[in-house]
Amino acid sequence: MTAIPAIATVIPAAGVGKRMKADKPKQYLQLCGLTVLEQTLHRLKQVPALQQFYLALSPDDPYFPTLPLATDSDIQRLDGGAERANSVLNALVQIDAKAFPWVLVHDAARPVVRVSDIELLIDSCIEAGQGGILATPVRDTMKRSSTAVKQTVDQTVDRANLWHAYTPQLFPTALLRDALQQALAQGVAITDEASAMEWAGLPVLLVQGHADNIKITQAEDLALAAFYLEHSV
Repeated sequence: MTAIPAIATVIPAAGVGKRMKADKPKQYLQLCGLTVLEQTLHRLKQVPALQQFYLALSPDDPYFPTLPLATDSDIQRLDGGAERANSVLNALVQIDAKAFPWVLVHDAARPVVRVSDIELLIDSCIEAGQGGILATPVRDTMKRSSTAVKQTVDQTVDRANLWHAYTPQLFPTALLRDALQQALAQGVAITDEASAMEWAGLPVLLVQGHADNIKITQAEDLALAAFYLEHSV
């Protein structure tokens, strides 16, 4: 087994979560006695290889200083950017790629990711010597909507070889930093770290995780996340 190096972790959490229609950003909503952000970090901090955490927050975020996390010496707060990719890049330029040759990026709003899945991703990527993401194969029939007539089906899409992309996503620190910098400089739409690596022509490993690694986006997701946490393995 290949030795696992120290890994830096980036958590972009500068969004406001408009689709939640809540009175505060979704990462600060209560979930089983803690905030969503605290639940997420609780999972991540159970993985020994993850040794330094970079939390990208809105510059005027008034909520984080009220949490016990604010005094955690393993967590470094930094300003997030206009988009997720900007927040991640802001963190990457502060990370010493020699001390942390690999970086893991995880959504603040995925609080029920399994520790075993994180460790599987790390082991798989380090063993393969290339970056990768947690994902699950698409199970449902996939439809593409019409651009001419709103909310009507244009065609059925073959689901073979289609995957749902999740986080965490793990990549060599310097390669991800350079890919993000170059893609953003050229105005490329970057939806996750893997898309920057794909744009740069670099390989991305698919590591099958569990479908309960949901992202809290809408109000009903909070109840589902609570169910998963209460019945977590």
